[in-house]
Amino acid sequence: MKGKAMLGFLLFLIMFLIPFLSMGAKYPDKTGASSQRQENVSPKAPSQQQQNTAPQTQSGSVFKIQDTTSGKIITADDRTFLYGAIASEMSPTAPQEALKAQGVAAYTYYSRLREQQKIAPTLNGADFTADTQNWQIYVTREQMQTRWGSNFEDYYNKLTPVVNAIYGQVLKSNGELIDATYYAISSGRTETSEDIWGGKRSYLISVASPGDVFSGGYQTTVVLTAAQFKTAVLKAEPKANLSGDAASWIGASKRTASGSIENIIIGGATITGNTARNAFGLRSANFTVSYANSNFTFVVKGYGHGVGMSQAGAEYMANQGATYQQILAWYYPTTTLAKAST
Repeated sequence: MKGKAMLGFLLFLIMFLIPFLSMGAKYPDKTGASSQRQENVSPKAPSQQQQNTAPQTQSGSVFKIQDTTSGKIITADDRTFLYGAIASEMSPTAPQEALKAQGVAAYTYYSRLREQQKIAPTLNGADFTADTQNWQIYVTREQMQTRWGSNFEDYYNKLTPVVNAIYGQVLKSNGELIDATYYAISSGRTETSEDIWGGKRSYLISVASPGDVFSGGYQTTVVLTAAQFKTAVLKAEPKANLSGDAASWIGASKRTASGSIENIIIGGATITGNTARNAFGLRSANFTVSYANSNFTFVVKGYGHGVGMSQAGAEYMANQGATYQQILAWYYPTTTLAKAST
């Protein structure tokens, strides 16, 4: 029996590793062996990338961040922004290649917003908003010192070679900055942007992310009483008819190819997966729901919208030896790693 159990585990593990086995041949290594994804990026040897010498900040390039807590606008040069953006999304103790991938994705995403605000400003001079108090999108050096305490120097120093390696690098498609979305944990496959938001992006397509299943928090459960369920539904969709037996309230649902709920019928009303996720306080729209003993039980896979790079998946790939270029190529296929415009 033990032998059969071990064989079963090995077969299970092989199934999840298969999607990554060919990555080394398909994508370039960190020295820029393939020019397809290294266009406009000067190749550097790994030893050069790991130096702690700070490069010069791009002239005149800053982010103006409206802090939703204080209402003030924080100004951060591009290099400073990378520290604060990475720290707000991942632990500094995460694998460095995953941190690099996160840094490039964040820098690309918010550089794109910065470009959009220059063309059509809507934030009174700011490029985007951030909740620094709750470590959402960006945090300052001072906030890192407060949270990390005696670990600050160690953690900050772990970020320095990461920032040095990726400084000034962005992802582009057809010469334009991409919409480099990311989130915490996928359900095992990423979602297409078209299925979740309705906007088609050639690089935001469904790809396998099997390593996420090993991440803490991959599967969560939410239990609501019938009364709590009813209150949540009527707040989101007042036209829903939640009379009669609670077991009959939930109808058919439609899912994306990757498993998230596109829409679900509740009380005769059609509700989108994202609406249901928000209404019931779920970590993602990839869920099942059942009713028993006067309670509704949601079993949820993943954490976040599921489009673009999975942070848990990036860490898994890095731990398997993938470089940040390979991670980015996997989650944002057909994109090019390039220098940001100065």
